[in-house]
Amino acid sequence: MTTLATAWVDELAAALGPHGVHTDPDVTASYARDQAMLAEAGTPAAVVLPRDTADVVAVMRVASRHGVPVVPRGAGSGLAGASNAVDGAITMVMTRMDAVLEVSPADRLAVVQPGVVNKALRDAVAGSGLFYPPDPSSYDWCTIGGNLSTNSGGLCCVKYGVTTDYVLGLEVVLADGQVLRTGRRTVKGVAGYDLARLFVGSEGTLGVITEATLALRPAPQKPVTLVATFATTAQTGQVVERVVTTGLVPSLLEVMDNTCIRAVDDLLHADLDRDAHALLVAQSDAGGEAARQDVEALAQLCREAGAQLVHTTEDPAEGDLLLAARRMALPALEQLGTTLIDDVAVPRSRIAAFLDGCDGIAVRRELTIGVVGHAGDGNMHPTICFDPTDPDQRVRAFAAFDDILELGLALGGTVTGEHGIGSLKVEWLEREVGAVSLDVHRRIKDALDPAGLLNPGKVLRRGA
Repeated sequence: MTTLATAWVDELAAALGPHGVHTDPDVTASYARDQAMLAEAGTPAAVVLPRDTADVVAVMRVASRHGVPVVPRGAGSGLAGASNAVDGAITMVMTRMDAVLEVSPADRLAVVQPGVVNKALRDAVAGSGLFYPPDPSSYDWCTIGGNLSTNSGGLCCVKYGVTTDYVLGLEVVLADGQVLRTGRRTVKGVAGYDLARLFVGSEGTLGVITEATLALRPAPQKPVTLVATFATTAQTGQVVERVVTTGLVPSLLEVMDNTCIRAVDDLLHADLDRDAHALLVAQSDAGGEAARQDVEALAQLCREAGAQLVHTTEDPAEGDLLLAARRMALPALEQLGTTLIDDVAVPRSRIAAFLDGCDGIAVRRELTIGVVGHAGDGNMHPTICFDPTDPDQRVRAFAAFDDILELGLALGGTVTGEHGIGSLKVEWLEREVGAVSLDVHRRIKDALDPAGLLNPGKVLRRGA
């Protein structure tokens, strides 16, 4: 390490203490990447673990003074390389800032630090009869800060929306170390620009979130669950369209294709229908008779579409087992090889066309592609399984990844519904949003981070 680098590391250690700064190569390497294993990653010069906002301010002031890039990081559960390290930079790990600072039942809000695990927040507010709805599949280990940075969704989006729908206010440390507090605690508030939501989904490129005021909902009622299998994607798509047009609002509506069904059955021995072309899992948490009526109406739509099997249950334990099969789809696909996980959202009326298109890409690229996703909002997760030690398979896998993004855009969709752009999809963001929008992105980035120190190379091209 150079004398100059040693100087700024010494400054960090003086501010955060010896246990808050790590430069040992074994430690820094362990924070090099998130779960997007094929996204490019460098090696941080230092890993810092702030304990509070003052520590974050100190880090950003040192970084700004010495021109050192900073990569904010949560639990590392991301799937687009958004928290992957940059050579010679500081990786700022927010997991020590894990306090639920306040729960206010009267105002239906919670104030939390960014290192709070999603499930821990749910558990913390449950005793007050409240509920924090966004629930990524990694909800038992992903952090609120990461959820905010990528505007995460989850299985309940069809009814409850995504992370940004629950953000009342944020505390953010800017690139120069200034602390910005934006938003409010009230239900309504339209004073000034909505700066809080500017930072949601910005993937650490505009500031470091150090505190969030989040809206809560009343706890849901005991769910009623449905599972249905279909012989064709057209039947599955028909059900999803009918759910929308008939006004049904399930709390969850998920789909798995045949590749996922078989992979999950191999892993869990769950006695799934291995010949089904698609499987839908749905729930209603409306409670009591209302939930039963919702699920029966959905069951009737499935029967009318020609479902091979329709099964409903009011038993929460059985419902959890059915939902576990859906949550285990990605771990099951990982048993088939290294995975390259895509994240495309399409209009709900085009889900069947998207599923068929992914089948065509799998055949054309001679690869296994399993599709699982949130049918209720059109957010699909095609997962490409391949052997990365085979150069030809690797090339075909990345080509299939691009094919899937191209398909999503052609169907009127978007290249990411909840995982973010990260480093994997920078070029695709440019294609999706167009020149004018991209220029606005750059102007905002330049205004808040003129030296380009925050998470360089993510969302926008480095130096753009």
